[in-house]
Amino acid sequence: MADHQLISTAAHDTLPGSYVRPEAQRPRLGEVVPDADIPVVDLADPDRAAVVARIGDACRTHGFFQVLNHGVPVELMMSVLSVAYEFFRLPPEEKAKLYSDDPAKKIRLSTSFNVRKETVHNWRDYLRLHCHPLEQFVPEWPDNPPSFREIVSAYCKEVRELGFRLYGAISESLGLEEEYIKKALGEQEQHMAVNFYPKCPEPELTYGLPAHTDPNALTILLMDQQVGGLQVLNQGRWIAVNPRPNALVINIGDQLQALSNGRYRSVWHRAVVNSDRPRMSVASFLCPCSDVLLGPAAKLVGDDSPAVYRNYTYAEYYSKFWSRNLDQEHCLELFRT
Repeated sequence: MADHQLISTAAHDTLPGSYVRPEAQRPRLGEVVPDADIPVVDLADPDRAAVVARIGDACRTHGFFQVLNHGVPVELMMSVLSVAYEFFRLPPEEKAKLYSDDPAKKIRLSTSFNVRKETVHNWRDYLRLHCHPLEQFVPEWPDNPPSFREIVSAYCKEVRELGFRLYGAISESLGLEEEYIKKALGEQEQHMAVNFYPKCPEPELTYGLPAHTDPNALTILLMDQQVGGLQVLNQGRWIAVNPRPNALVINIGDQLQALSNGRYRSVWHRAVVNSDRPRMSVASFLCPCSDVLLGPAAKLVGDDSPAVYRNYTYAEYYSKFWSRNLDQEHCLELFRT
């Protein structure tokens, strides 16, 4: 089955019709701003207040920022990208063992986004992994390439710690206690999507992923250092996020927009493809505990700023997110007060 479904198992001279977007929904690559500035935060800056302020500004204005000197070893980042490429180069029969189009399956190799529901497919294959607790999930991960589990689990530990450090700065930037977000979200799950975007014969007709927001709390993205493709909607324009050496890209998810009572933005972003080179990205998602009650922080709600969103559990939110098409209205709109 996987051999028929995965686009990375064969070269393509033409774009199959099931991937062609209607004209009004195409990426219009010529209109993308190629060199806009995405905020960059150096986490090694000794001025903690300045770091917190820069992160707060980025969360308000862009919902995205890049971090330098983040503490994740650069050689580990490069190893993750390398072993990811090795995985997607495995023979089709090897990858077929992991294939599933069931969104509820915690470890799966799949394609597009939600092939059971969507009418037009996306030019992406991906490996979805649950990553916390590692000892529970690693035995179900791919054991080929032989180094996959060791390299990726080491990376998962590092990005989890980075995510918690960023939570502290984001909490402070909102005027909350440093530990507020980490505590409010409960014992957090952690997922990973290893995204492979093969060379595409007609990139102007399709997407790697169409415009969407992330349903979780915080996303940490390891981008291919050689090939761009991530674009973010900012002030009505799509802007390219160009790979910056040794940086990680951070974006605010829907749950931090809700917790901040709408002050911080979970913004629309998308992945486009190209005809010259394949591209890899590795997205790590920090997700609230499924049964913890979520909603705006009490300190951010008052007579002058009433609650924008009602309270709900992440299980309820995640179920709603996966029941829709990816590029429908912002899922948070369904949870407004």
